[in-house]
Formats: sequence, C-alpha cells, structure tokens
Amino acid sequence: MVELRDKGMVISKMGPSGGYLLAKHPEEVMVSHIIRSTGGPIALLPCASLNFYEKCAECTNEDTCGLHDVVMEVREASLKILSKTSLTDLILREKRLERKFMK
Repeated sequence: MVELRDKGMVISKMGPSGGYLLAKHPEEVMVSHIIRSTGGPIALLPCASLNFYEKCAECTNEDTCGLHDVVMEVREASLKILSKTSLTDLILREKRLERKFMK
C-alpha cells in the first residue's frame, strides 16, 4: 500500500477508523499502474519487460529467439488490456459474474 500511496493512488488515514482510501476515482486507476507501482513487471519474462528488462542468461540472440518474440507479443496484448482496465471495470466484472453464478 505504501507504493500505491507514494504514487498518489491511495491516501492513508491514521487512527482507530483509519486505513487506506482511494485518492482518485476508481475509473482513473488502471490495473497496469497498480501492477507497476507495486514493483511488478507486465511481461512474463525479464527480456520482454519495458521497465524491468534483463537479458536472459540462456538466450544467445534475442532477435532470433522465438520465445522472446512470443513473450513480447503477450506483453503488448497484456499491456493493452491492463492499461484500459480500471478498478471500476473490475468491480463491474465482478458484479456481472456474481449475477451469472447466483442464478
């Protein structure tokens, strides 16, 4: 939560009724920002990460590595989805799923 507070996504309130509150409207908080703010990469492998890049020890040439190419595509697709998915979207999805499974 400290990371999210430092990025301005939540505020902390001290005291017996304290805790964390969203600093922004849920529509403004994207899942990609949460993942990156808490130190997580979007990419499945470090060699495909934008912010946490590391060369793979096993790979001799990223340009010709089939796995690297696929993981880059997965990262781009994931980033596209996570960057347009807000907390509001997650809440709405949960409500739809609850209604679906409560029938």
